[in-house]
Amino acid sequence: MTIEPYRVQAYNTAKQSENKMHDDTVAKRFGFSGGLVPGVDVMAYMMHQPVAKWGRAFLERGLIEARFAKPVYDGELAELTAEESNDVLSIEVQSRGELCATGTASLPASAPAVSIADYREVAAVAERKPVNGASYEVGRWLGTTPRNWAGDAATGYLADIREADPIYAKEGLGHPGLLQRVMNRALVDNAILGPWIHVGSRMQLLSAARTGDVITARAKVIGNYDKKGHRFVELDALVVANGKTPLAHCHHVAIYQPREQAAA
Repeated sequence: MTIEPYRVQAYNTAKQSENKMHDDTVAKRFGFSGGLVPGVDVMAYMMHQPVAKWGRAFLERGLIEARFAKPVYDGELAELTAEESNDVLSIEVQSRGELCATGTASLPASAPAVSIADYREVAAVAERKPVNGASYEVGRWLGTTPRNWAGDAATGYLADIREADPIYAKEGLGHPGLLQRVMNRALVDNAILGPWIHVGSRMQLLSAARTGDVITARAKVIGNYDKKGHRFVELDALVVANGKTPLAHCHHVAIYQPREQAAA
């Protein structure tokens, strides 16, 4: 079964970000043709079709994985296709004639049981230092600065990711893409990063976020390694609302120190 294609005029929400990989000039130094739309926002686009198919149930217990292969650029059209097979949606994101991201989404019969006690609550570092090999030591716990998206911030976020599904406003729900933004904070709130790249994520939703929830991540570093000259970090995390409600179990992969390339 083919799901209705979904088209988004991609928008780089991070032009003013500390991460200069979203800045046109810096991104070109790394061989890109302009500033990258954040991976977490591309992943948010990828949630549209599963929510259109499964509705609130997906927001409460859906499973989504995404890998980012090529950049999506500001202002370009992103075209998303979803094919269903054995109750799994295979999602592809194409832009400028290239395959930019791939992923899958499914709806487990129930949300898996996750114990909040297994995830240590720590604060983000008091003073961020320039990233180095010790910033994300394997086994280290990372916390995030609490974030909430209430009122205008919630509607502004939906506008930023071009999401028009009425379910969020109608039911007072937070978009799950916000949880991915909090996952990025686990990296950003604990070190001063240079240009860096979100490579992929797996997110098992555990309950629907509400507009205005105070959201934090409790993240454990489970990988830190070199691959083709890039330094990678992998996180295993629980995203929590209001200090008590698990919202999602996440696996997050990023290149925190990319090797520089001459502009192509």
